[in-house]
Amino acid sequence: MKKGELTRSAIVSSALELAGLEGLEGITLGKLAERMAMSKSGVFAHFGSREELQIAVLKAHERRFAEDVLLPALSRPRGLPRVRAIVERWIDHTGAAAGGGCLWIAGASELDDRPGPVRDVLVGMVRGWQRELMRAIAQAVEAGELRADLPPEDLLAGLFGVVLVLHHDRRLLRSPDALARARRVADRLLAEAAAAAPSARPRPAPRRPRESPAR
Repeated sequence: MKKGELTRSAIVSSALELAGLEGLEGITLGKLAERMAMSKSGVFAHFGSREELQIAVLKAHERRFAEDVLLPALSRPRGLPRVRAIVERWIDHTGAAAGGGCLWIAGASELDDRPGPVRDVLVGMVRGWQRELMRAIAQAVEAGELRADLPPEDLLAGLFGVVLVLHHDRRLLRSPDALARARRVADRLLAEAAAAAPSARPRPAPRRPRESPAR
């Protein structure tokens, strides 16, 4: 990797840490220059605009998220085991990141009503993650391990709600039991969505031998 690419990568890593603490809007050339011991013009030379830097930070977060959550879970068998693995790693990742903030959740609050290329990139990433989880849920339904009568969108919404509350309670309320509670609620949602095992049919009672008619 060339020197310029190394410097750009280092700037993005520093900006990702800064965004975790202060949000995407907290990324400024001045703060980054101070953290990197560089001039503002030196930082700006690696990015055409502040928006380009914010998008680079979002892409770095997406790569880290995929490495921590999605890729390890894909090694599990298709069906409910994979869904559980995705959800467990998602909750663990969010719980670990909540001290500094989950960039996707924090970014949603910052950019939800602010149109522009950064918002468009964030929306695309979140929708892409939803598609991955929906694919895993659909595979579990096809395998007969999740109920076919439960709309997968409802399960997805419930699981997203668990993660949003986890981020809120850990970051804002500093709740010490937020992570354990999130795991319990997610387990209950998946247990309720799991397809019931077919019950064994009752065996018919043995027929009594017919008595010979009395002569």
